[in-house]
Amino acid sequence: MLIASDGAEFDVRDAGEGPALVLLHGFPLSNEIWDAQAAASAASARVIRYDLRGLGATTVTPGPYLMEQLAGDLVEILDALRIERAVVAGHSLGGYVALAFFRMFAERCAGLALICSRVSADTPEQAAARLELATRAEREGMAPVAAAFLPRFFAPGFEERSPELAERARAIVERTDPRGAAAMLRGMAARVASDDLFEELSLPVALVAGAYDPIISLDETRATALALSDATLEVLECGHSPWFEAPDALSATLERLVRRAAAHV
Repeated sequence: MLIASDGAEFDVRDAGEGPALVLLHGFPLSNEIWDAQAAASAASARVIRYDLRGLGATTVTPGPYLMEQLAGDLVEILDALRIERAVVAGHSLGGYVALAFFRMFAERCAGLALICSRVSADTPEQAAARLELATRAEREGMAPVAAAFLPRFFAPGFEERSPELAERARAIVERTDPRGAAAMLRGMAARVASDDLFEELSLPVALVAGAYDPIISLDETRATALALSDATLEVLECGHSPWFEAPDALSATLERLVRRAAAHV
């Protein structure tokens, strides 16, 4: 199903029946990372997933892609599907979008899952590195982006144990349009911190951390869990990519969150 929002066209996948669960992918990936979780959750939920603006098969538009714009895309998609409220689960970049969605449209949010993601903004050094990588992507293509991200996706040894999945992730990254990647990098560099939302986040929240994640530290995720009133923390045996490294455990976490959100008053 194609849905238009603010100059972009999104190929939206909509499967299953029940409470709505939105799956937002990370950078520089696409909605296909969620194949296992979508198949598992569709038995008890209506699962919505799509490629974020400028990534995957979605239209590349002028950037930067601010998190607020990406949250607006999600609202347009929910409206087109006649979904009033949804549990929103985001991996890495997708978590930043989920937090922006809650900030802007809290009444539409039934629950949140932050999967290998964080609530802090970039440090000046991190932002500068993203901006430099964006410029390189426009000049050189996706090779420098792949070199910056792929080595940090998986726990040690995963690529040797599951070469087909590691190659699948590489293929998704390498076919990303570098113009969209650059616009997204600039948007991520400009995002604001979300720790000011802690008191408002009284809805069910699931935090997922990778025990071997080199990008988001376990200590950082634990600190976020302690600051929230209704958050669970799952530490999975994986790096930054539980959708491939620990698919069954991640699917179970999402299913529990959907049940918690349905019971939440």
